[in-house]
Amino acid sequence: MAMMSRPPVAFRSPGRHGYSVQFSPYMPQRLGLAAGQNFGIAGSGTLFIIDITPAGAVLLNHYDWSDGLFDLAWAENNENLVVTGGGDGAMQLWDITQPKGPIKSLREHTKEIYSVHWSQTRDQHLILTGSWDKTIKLWDPLHSQSLATFVGHQHIVYSAIWSPYVPGCFASASGDNTLRIWDIKRPQSARIVIPAGNAEIITCDWNKYDQNILVTGSVDSKIRGWDLRNPRQPMFQLGGHTHAIRRVKCSPHSRTHLASCSYDFTVRMWDFATNSTPLETIEHHTEFVCGLDFNLHVPGQIADCAWDEKTMVYNPRSFQPS
Repeated sequence: MAMMSRPPVAFRSPGRHGYSVQFSPYMPQRLGLAAGQNFGIAGSGTLFIIDITPAGAVLLNHYDWSDGLFDLAWAENNENLVVTGGGDGAMQLWDITQPKGPIKSLREHTKEIYSVHWSQTRDQHLILTGSWDKTIKLWDPLHSQSLATFVGHQHIVYSAIWSPYVPGCFASASGDNTLRIWDIKRPQSARIVIPAGNAEIITCDWNKYDQNILVTGSVDSKIRGWDLRNPRQPMFQLGGHTHAIRRVKCSPHSRTHLASCSYDFTVRMWDFATNSTPLETIEHHTEFVCGLDFNLHVPGQIADCAWDEKTMVYNPRSFQPS
């Protein structure tokens, strides 16, 4: 697809520092960007809807919120809906066919929402939010209140991610150094608790080819892989980043490929089957890199965003289709 090939495409968001970027699951050229003023510490936030075209990045619309926006997820059952999580503990639902304002805002968390994720299995109407208040909440956007609250983490919940295989199952990563596996039918306690190192776990993701494998990224700059059938020790550990890992993503196009971004200003590509060090290091940012995603429709294509007010869409050499 010519419009999605190299060279890299940059989108600039003056006055807004990027926290999360995600490709649309419906349209290969479209992505959303969640960002905040003042590095997300104070001020408002903005959701940007962007198309990547032969002429470059085109802003389709932007939506402002009264607090920083730290994560976003496209709906899996409607190409025009996006959910975001804010610094005020509110979850917003946006219809990108509407000119402004969320179509719904729900607030139950008492601190920042740092993670939102839309179910990809048969329960495509369900949303997860993970918060600095140490809880995870389950939502149906048709309801005005959450369906359940998951309690057990002893520190900030940085990430809550649905299994792409098992309906009603999700993983969470926390500052309490644990990775936890949950069943929505049992909100009282996690099904599996994995002590996943001696540092805060900021990010996790499921392998897209094996329902038992998850990957975590930690403050100690290490990426670890976990097999739920034998979680006492990591199945692999990858090193190369020099600061905390902000986000790790498993490729939808290869069982063993990963990408990660970090507070060391870099994005790194990995193959956990062949190398414990990066295949490639991307250095096109001058601040913390916080957002990262693979394009489901275009093998080898990645988007990232950073606090330098720049979002990049590109094709790393190491992930080019053969």
